[in-house]
Amino acid sequence: MKHARLVHRGELGYIVVEVADRAVERMRGLLGRSRLDADRALWLEPCNAVHTLGMRFPIDVVFIDRRGCVLSIHRNVGRARVLVCWRARATLEMCAHATQALRIEVGDRLEWRAST
Repeated sequence: MKHARLVHRGELGYIVVEVADRAVERMRGLLGRSRLDADRALWLEPCNAVHTLGMRFPIDVVFIDRRGCVLSIHRNVGRARVLVCWRARATLEMCAHATQALRIEVGDRLEWRAST
């Protein structure tokens, strides 16, 4: 899995992004993990639907379009939920409340930049 840095509002953030761009990585997602650190996130692409079946902790889910614009944000998503955003090209999964801490809002532009 690739590792990168989250870019938000043109600034390179401290969030380390794991990029799941292969089918097997996207299917596994965050399943099997006991937690997700506040400075970590999972970028799933292509992805317009996620579930939290079998998850052990709540997450924030951000749906992103082809241009990198945030379409919708679902905060503190608990277990056994299914979320879909038909217009999304990518999904960012973060620990619960991370979107508030980073001040991510609908309409913001997000991208990842490969770690060097």
